[in-house]
Order: sequence, then structure tokens, then C-alpha cells
Amino acid sequence: MTNLELKKKIIALLQRNARMSDVEIAERLLSETDTVAGAIKELENEGAIIGYHALVNEEIAGGDEVRALIEVQVLPDRDGGFDRVARVISRFSEVRSVYLVSGQYDLRVEVVGETLQQVALFVASRLAPIDGVQATATHFLLKKYKESGFAAERDEVYERLKISP
Repeated sequence: MTNLELKKKIIALLQRNARMSDVEIAERLLSETDTVAGAIKELENEGAIIGYHALVNEEIAGGDEVRALIEVQVLPDRDGGFDRVARVISRFSEVRSVYLVSGQYDLRVEVVGETLQQVALFVASRLAPIDGVQATATHFLLKKYKESGFAAERDEVYERLKISP
């Protein structure tokens, strides 16, 4: 297996379980632990792996944060396109992710706050006034079904109600 193939397989395993040890990865890929550890270190140094995080089911964990997806319409800069506005938006602590997308709006921003009002205030007072932002549309997340390839809730046994005449 080439180094590139090894790295792709390591990334796939870590995306599924970021807590998987070098030893377990090596066993699964029929490789040496030192080879896997070195490849992971290279991926981190190259910036291919930029971090690790846990996916959390807030309903079970007791989190009560409010999440929103905000679509942002941007007037692109002559030199930098959408990058300047995207970088400014990404610096806010409330912002979890920023994506350039196709469609009517240019950016998709995921924001977290403690209340609906806090998120709304963020949009009105911090996001909308940014030079280059033309319009926003806010969508509050009501329920999570799947995130990053993982189902957010356990499968429930569904039994249809019996109807008797």
C-alpha cells in the first residue's frame, strides 16, 4: 500500500472514530504502529487533519444550546471574492462553521447561542453590519437526525397501533 493510500485509509478510520489508537489503526490496516503514527503526524503537520472533536447528542448530554444555519448573501470583493467576508465571519466565537455554497445565498454559517434572542441579536448586530453582507436568512435547527454520518438518535421500535372494529 502506498503512503497516500495509507493516509486516506487512516483518515477514513479517524473520521469514523477519532479516538481510535495508532495500534488499532495499524491492526485494521495490517501495518506497523510506528508507520501509522508517522503518517498521522504527517497528516497533522500538512494540515490535512486540522483537529479532532466529539459528536454530541445534546438532548442526552443535557446541552441546551440553540443552533442556527444562516444564509448570507455577499457582495464579493474585486480582489478576494467572498474570502474577506468569510474570514471576518469565521472569527466570531458564536460561529461553528462557514461554507461557500451555490444558490441564491453565497455563504452558509452555522451559529450557536444560548437563546433564540442571542442568535437573533448576533445576526442583527454583528453579522448583518459587516461590509459586503447584503442579506441574511436565519433557520433555527429544531431537531438533529444525523450529523457527520452518524444517526443522532437510537433506533426506536415502531409499532403501529392496532385498530379494532
